[in-house]
Amino acid sequence: MAVVSVGVRPQVVRDLPLVAVAVVWGSSFLVVKRVAEPETVVAVLALRFGVVLPVLGVVAWRRLRGLSLAQWGGGAVLGVVLGAVFLLETYGAVHTSATNAGLVISLTMVFTPLAEAVLRRSAPSGAFLAAAGLSVLGVALLTGDGGLRAPSAGDLLVLGAAVARTVNVLATARLRAVRGVDALALTWVQLAFATLVFVSAAPFAGPSPLSVAASFDAARWGLLLYLSLLCTLFAFFVQLWAVRATSPSRVSLLLGTEPLWAALCGVLLAGDRPGPLALLGAVAVLAGTEWGRRRAPRWPAGS
Repeated sequence: MAVVSVGVRPQVVRDLPLVAVAVVWGSSFLVVKRVAEPETVVAVLALRFGVVLPVLGVVAWRRLRGLSLAQWGGGAVLGVVLGAVFLLETYGAVHTSATNAGLVISLTMVFTPLAEAVLRRSAPSGAFLAAAGLSVLGVALLTGDGGLRAPSAGDLLVLGAAVARTVNVLATARLRAVRGVDALALTWVQLAFATLVFVSAAPFAGPSPLSVAASFDAARWGLLLYLSLLCTLFAFFVQLWAVRATSPSRVSLLLGTEPLWAALCGVLLAGDRPGPLALLGAVAVLAGTEWGRRRAPRWPAGS
């Protein structure tokens, strides 16, 4: 017994932070619904990222000084794309259920390998295509309740966010200007330019970030800090640590449980009650994205 526990415990300890990231990411859709309203989405995003930037900047300062102009430019491009991802995702989350948002966004896991295959002109396996088809069918059942209603505007916005996430992943992997750039420095640049997108859009999209911050009570500030410190800052540092402490496949496996936690939070905490066909769709999304993630083609990094 003692020998087994000594061997297992270090792996469990390494896995727990990744599971925690998957849980907080899954819960973030519900938190967004409770901290943001349709007219305050942009202001909340500016505040969420604005809280993180100074903390991350202190840690990344020396590495940022070593970036070239081209690397700053590449990071800026990725930051604008990241800003689009969060705008679509957050607007979508406030217009649909937490369960739907968390499951629809998981389509990124099948969209990304499909898009990569198109760019490489390489056909994915039949098993992966079947998994992708199962995921898409699941989303159709989930958001349309088996064809009984049209998908909501929120569902479509989150679907757009999944496409934008795919663009962000592919751009990060293929943009030459950011290849080999320090991950901490690149993350700060992306977050900074995404924040610039939100601040620039704020005058045209509702109340200012400062007025929204002043209107928050203690509960909403707690939710905002949850999004900033746990869903953003904590998640980033855990991923940075995990790629050195465990295998990429294990990181992918554990972080890939995010949609499961999103569904659980939606049902258990938000009171989402999907109908029978929508529930079947949710199961199909979870099964299809997990199957697709395992069957996705693997290509050498940077190739």
